[in-house]
Amino acid sequence: MTNVRAEAAYQRAVAAFQNPTLNLLHGRYAPFVVATLSIVFAPDRPTVPIDDAHVEVQEILDGLRASGHDADERRLPGGSGREVCRAWVRGGWLVPQIEDGVEAYRMSAQAIGALEIAGRTGGGRARVSRSRVRTLLDSVEQLARHAEPDPALRRAQLVAERDALTAQIERLDRDGIEAVDEDQLLEEAENVLHLSRELPADFSRVAESINRMQRDVVAELRRDERPTGEVLREYLLRGQHVMQATPEGRAFSGALRVIGDPEHIDALTTQIEGLLAQPFSGQLGSPQRRELAAIGTRVEQGVNEVLTAQRRASHVITAQVRTHDPARDREVDELLRGIMSGLQTWMQHSRSNDRVAPLRGFPTATIGHLRQAVSDPRPPAVPEPLRSRADSAVFVDADTRAWGGPQYPELEAYVSGLGEQFDLAEAFDAAAESLRRPVDLLGLLEIAHRNGMTEHEHVSVVETIRPDGTTRRFAFGAATARTVKDPEND
Repeated sequence: MTNVRAEAAYQRAVAAFQNPTLNLLHGRYAPFVVATLSIVFAPDRPTVPIDDAHVEVQEILDGLRASGHDADERRLPGGSGREVCRAWVRGGWLVPQIEDGVEAYRMSAQAIGALEIAGRTGGGRARVSRSRVRTLLDSVEQLARHAEPDPALRRAQLVAERDALTAQIERLDRDGIEAVDEDQLLEEAENVLHLSRELPADFSRVAESINRMQRDVVAELRRDERPTGEVLREYLLRGQHVMQATPEGRAFSGALRVIGDPEHIDALTTQIEGLLAQPFSGQLGSPQRRELAAIGTRVEQGVNEVLTAQRRASHVITAQVRTHDPARDREVDELLRGIMSGLQTWMQHSRSNDRVAPLRGFPTATIGHLRQAVSDPRPPAVPEPLRSRADSAVFVDADTRAWGGPQYPELEAYVSGLGEQFDLAEAFDAAAESLRRPVDLLGLLEIAHRNGMTEHEHVSVVETIRPDGTTRRFAFGAATARTVKDPEND
């Protein structure tokens, strides 16, 4: 039994050390990685353009090497700043992204957590304090209160809280504000800083969980293992409700209801400014004061980071679903596999200084000889005119031509005998029943408009007759039409 427990504990420890956070802290160049990331990235600079990051990491490397810190190969990595940053991307400590059209790095949640652990351990402040114990007790008390199912007990707790607040107000009115020991204020300030250091990693974990869900959705969609209609319904729904698709996203949605209101952020900033103006804050070090002043900015940046990841994931999933073409995706996959196969073959016999000539244009077909002829290309005779087979048409039940479009020849012949001018509604009502279909009314309007038509203010109403004998009434602006076509109105 002991061996089984030891093996299980060992497997859990092995899995834990495969996490990028512990991998960073346990790595060969952990002090250099922690120091460099803390210099390049800051609360007011969460992302850094890739080119700038490469240059800054190179400057840090050159400065440490010039100071003699490269005597031990385990202290500083080899290579350039670009190679070091790429290694950090592979290790999961940096995440490349596009921001305002520029490629940039940001620290992953694991890297932020590693910096927080290193700062808390190296700062010498990880001690039990009244403020931290009070925070723990308040959290446990709030949890027990929310989990209490008995309404009577819950009401008694609220009454006790009200009585305690009333006693505090009476004591304040009677004795005034009691002086608080500065050491206690410093402990509480350190506890606030301790809690705030965990926020960036939490926000980054939420954003990265959304990005992982986005990649999983797109990858599953490209596999095309289910009917397209089912895939469309499911993934469009997930794209619209991406924040509810991960545990971290659901937890953030609850927190967003507390901190998402701009008024809360403004109140937080005002309170911090008031704390920094108090005398006890002068005993805080300069880094701690800057960190305390940046809490509001950290919260706001974290919320924006998560909401940006949510919008990006929704856009990518929706665009992928709308443009999904299995045949085209398979062609692209085959093309990429062909490219990778060709590169692997080329790498087997190529040298480090070999170059591949780029394809600057598509090849064109070469035509050796065009066929020539001396005969006249025109046909020997004109084609025969088309024959009308209307008389020989056979209908099973009824002549379906009656349900077709307007009978223009018959309508034009009918209009030609109406005189120089005629009222459109009166002419339609006086026509034969075969010319009073709804489509024939449209044809008559078209002929009247082509020959010249004058519209009036009142409305005309006519009754049309369908081929099956049913009627339908139509209303339109009254108009007077001409029989002879007017060239000016053509």
